[in-house]
Amino acid sequence: MNFVTKEPINKGWSSDKKYCITDENGTRYLLRVSDIAQHDTKQSEFNMMKQVASFGVPMCQPIEFGTCEDGVYSIQSWIDGEDAEQVMSGYSDTEQYVYGLEAGRILRNIHSIPAPASQEDWEIRFNRKMDYKIKKYVECPIKYENGQAFIDYINENRHLLKNRPQVYQHGDYHIGNMMIDRGGQLHVIDFNRNDYGDPWEEFNRIVWCAQKAPLFASGMVNGYFDDNVPMEFWRLLALYISSNTLSSVYWAIPFGQDEVNTMLNQAKEVLSWYDNMRNLVPTWYFKGYYLQYIDGIPFKLKSTFDFSFMKEYGTVFKVYDDQDSGNICFGTEKDEKIDVRIHNY
Repeated sequence: MNFVTKEPINKGWSSDKKYCITDENGTRYLLRVSDIAQHDTKQSEFNMMKQVASFGVPMCQPIEFGTCEDGVYSIQSWIDGEDAEQVMSGYSDTEQYVYGLEAGRILRNIHSIPAPASQEDWEIRFNRKMDYKIKKYVECPIKYENGQAFIDYINENRHLLKNRPQVYQHGDYHIGNMMIDRGGQLHVIDFNRNDYGDPWEEFNRIVWCAQKAPLFASGMVNGYFDDNVPMEFWRLLALYISSNTLSSVYWAIPFGQDEVNTMLNQAKEVLSWYDNMRNLVPTWYFKGYYLQYIDGIPFKLKSTFDFSFMKEYGTVFKVYDDQDSGNICFGTEKDEKIDVRIHNY
């Protein structure tokens, strides 16, 4: 592929060099360049992305893979939009929750790819990982206030790992690796940490979602489970979050005090959500709204209501369901914009 412009992208934690490139027709693409030593890993990543994309997952579409002077490269479609993490707070409560539902359904789709039969037993593999993280935390000069609660929960719940299934994982699935395009569609980006493992372990990064947008995080869980979340999930999620949080503080040290402080504050918040790991369901979790749709626009109600009469007012383009009055405000398009107010029973 020939391109006429190449602009560096200086965001993210990946060691890949990333660029926005433009071809002769003005079409933009994402270029990722990695060290040649990662050839096989990056080839596998690219191939798995193609498989995920074939399921209709909204993401950067993998287009081309090869080698160049700087190493190994992949070219992917460009998503014209904004980082979900940056813009989510600007959406209504209902919109945040609905985006979370979509994120959960997308993740369930990704998890439909089974792990290879040769994959190491999950109980053995993850116990080894937790042992390593506990050892590193104990040796770390920086400790969490009541960090022992994480270690105690891990040691008391290792049995939950027995006979867990394994599937393909995105590897870093959270709001920081999602974008919302100009048409309002949620997209998943950055598959560079893809792996295989327990599908529920993939939720360990939901901490980042819950800090930024608790309704989004709640929607993600409910969307994944179709509003029927098993208690076993919460037990395992607490285990996986305990393990992940333990490793965060010593991971942060090389990146400076600001990152260390971020992880210290995050651990404090996690312990608050779980009452020092005594409660299985975190306090940020919300069971959800009763959602109804009109012309594809979601809004929340206390119970179902027939809005078929709205057709005479034209197509609905916006619903305001957070009114202090308890009313719902519909923006419609029919020659001109009109507001129709209906009491939210």
